[in-house]
This record gives sequence, structure tokens and C-alpha cells, in this order.
Amino acid sequence: MPGKNITLKKHSGKINCTVTPPSSKSESNRVLIIDALTGLKSDLQNLSNARDTQTMIRLLKSKENVLDVIDAGTTMRFLTAYLAVTGQEKTLTGTKRMCERPIKLLVDALRQLGASVDYKEKDGYPPLSINKFDRKNVKTKHLKIKGDVSSQYITALLMIAPILPDGLTLELEGKVGSKPYIEMTLSLMKHWGVQSEWKGNIISIAHQEYKSATYKVESDWSAASYWYSICTLASEAKIEILGYNKKSFQGDHVIAEIMEKLGVKSTFTDKGVTLEKTGNLVKSFEQDFTDCPDLAQTIAVICAAKGVECTMTGLESLRIKETDRIAALQNELKKFGSDLVETIPNSTFNIKHSTFKAGGQSIETYKDHRMAMAFAPLALLGELTIENIDVVEKSYPHYWEDLKKAGFQF
Repeated sequence: MPGKNITLKKHSGKINCTVTPPSSKSESNRVLIIDALTGLKSDLQNLSNARDTQTMIRLLKSKENVLDVIDAGTTMRFLTAYLAVTGQEKTLTGTKRMCERPIKLLVDALRQLGASVDYKEKDGYPPLSINKFDRKNVKTKHLKIKGDVSSQYITALLMIAPILPDGLTLELEGKVGSKPYIEMTLSLMKHWGVQSEWKGNIISIAHQEYKSATYKVESDWSAASYWYSICTLASEAKIEILGYNKKSFQGDHVIAEIMEKLGVKSTFTDKGVTLEKTGNLVKSFEQDFTDCPDLAQTIAVICAAKGVECTMTGLESLRIKETDRIAALQNELKKFGSDLVETIPNSTFNIKHSTFKAGGQSIETYKDHRMAMAFAPLALLGELTIENIDVVEKSYPHYWEDLKKAGFQF
């Protein structure tokens, strides 16, 4: 229901519940592309019901000439590379915001391979025209790409590497960001029989065939972060979240380690992980979000609410997400008496406190699912309204239903 707002009543503060967050969108979208490259011969289990993944499923099956990714950045980037080297002729487009998100580095890399990708409107941005290309005519087997850009560009190139006639050597220039997402990609490719070598800043993948496989997607660790937030903000809490593995491909599993500093103990079981509030909070800490940018909003809100001094780095990619997430955080935290202050020129951010007060605020979500889900737990401290609640469909469609299981009232 576009445009629908909800008011969350102040929660009693005591929580004891079991929930199953959605399956990992990151894993789901990768295995869907890999399966497409195997000829759709794999058994994929527990795929995410998030809109981004359902969009990927729909578009991989589509016979239409124009493919609309809506606001799914991962889908846009992965499909661009996939379509470009599988001889297809399509137009890729999306929402207004999607068409404001850069894709030049990926297109440049594909053009170096010899693929034919054109911009239909503004150079460097979707919509894109993908033209027919025979990968037998690939011009190079060595590409350079900046390492500190979105890992989705790098992943898109890695997944198509084994089907290129001579494979691909990818040289990552400079600092490598979101490294766990690249490691996830290579681990999943290995599950489908593809070997790779990563030495220093060079990833080498020889020409080889993907083999069919069975794979069960893990629950999403980014989604788990909101339950960690609920746990530490509650007066008493024991929350079981299902579908998680202690050894995970997902970089955001680092939330368990971060939240030890912020009052939550994690106990892994054969079903998932149980969260318990300990109340043991550090007074201050530093966190580099280069490898886990999707956790930044959750941690910023927690630290503001709990009065913890937090120095945050590695937030550069937040400027080009569904919205400018740094600006969005700054705007909404001010409503509670806190701020996210940037130190220039080194792009370090600090949570600055005055008197944090929750009660009566209305949270603008900026068409960003993570803004809605990061701020909703503050209803444990006071009544608040979340605007445009349908944004959660992007990654966690049953978020509001799960909050009800935890005793939140609307």
C-alpha cells in the first residue's frame, strides 16, 4: 500500500519471541545468476521473498525486450553483465532513483571485453541498451577496476568470468571495499564447481564450466541487525532468530560481534541464533563499515538511543544507495536530539548526543527500506510514526508482521 504510514505505540519493553527473517537477498541474487549460467539445472532452496529477488526471478524468465528492475541495484548490475555476455538484446531500466545510481565502471569494463552496451539517456547511468555480442570475440582477459567501488560491479564480472573463452583476471585497484561480499561470490561459485585464485589485489578465474548443484539460502544477516537493535533497546529480551549459521558467507554476520559491545549476547543453535540482552555496553567504540555498509543505519540509531560515543568510518557508499543514507540519518536523528557529524576531509562520522528523547516523532523513510527498519525499534522508547511502510517490501516483506510477534502494537 504505497504511502501508508503506521504509528507504533510505546512497547512494554519485555520481549520473548521467535521469528524467521527473510532469506539472504545477497545470496539469492548471486545463486540465481549462477544457476542461469548453468542452464537452470540447479536445486535452489529457500530463495528470498524480498522484492529485489522476486524481481530477479521474474526478469531472468522474461521474454520482454524492456526489463524493469524497479529499484533493485543488485539486479541492475548483475543482469547488465549477464545479458551482455550471453548474446541477448535487451533494454534495462528502473525507477527514477535507480536511473540516478552510477553504473559507468561496470559498463566500461564490459566494453573493454568487447560487449556492446549503450546509454539510452545520460552517460554513466541507466537506462541501458544491451546489444547482441558473441563472447567468442572477447577482446581481453585482463580488466582493472577500482576496489573501493560497489562490490556488486566486481561480483557481476566475477560471475561471468568462467564462461569467457580465456576466463578473466580482475585487478582491483587501491583499497578493496566490501571484501566479504566478494568472498561470498567466490565461495558460491566454488559450490558450483568453479575454482578461483585471489592473490593480493588480483583475482584470477580460468575458463571452466559451472556444474549443477543444490543450495539452501541462509537467512539474511542485514535483517538480523534489526532484532539485535530490538534486543538491546528492550528492558528485557530473549529473541530466537531462525535460519542462521555460525559460519556464514555473509559479511553482515559481524553484527553479532559488534552487538557484544552494545549489550547483546549471541548463542548459536542448530536452528539459528538466540539473542539475549546483557546490558553490558561500552561507553565508546570505533567501527569501520567498509565491509558491512548495510549495518551502519542500525548501529547509528542504537548508539544515538543508548548514548554510546561511536566513531564511524567506511560510509562512502551510503551516498549512492536507495537514498543518500548519510543525509537521511542526519535529518531523522535530529528529531530525537542526536546527530551524525562528519569530520572533513577524512570522512569520519561521529554520533553527537544531547538529550535523546523518543516520543511523537514521524520518521521519513526516503524510499529506503533500511531507514524504516532501523528506526522502528525506537518504539521501545516512545510512540513514533513510520512513513511509507511499504518500503520494507524491498528486503523484508513481513517485517511488520514479525514486529507484532514481538509485541509491537500499531
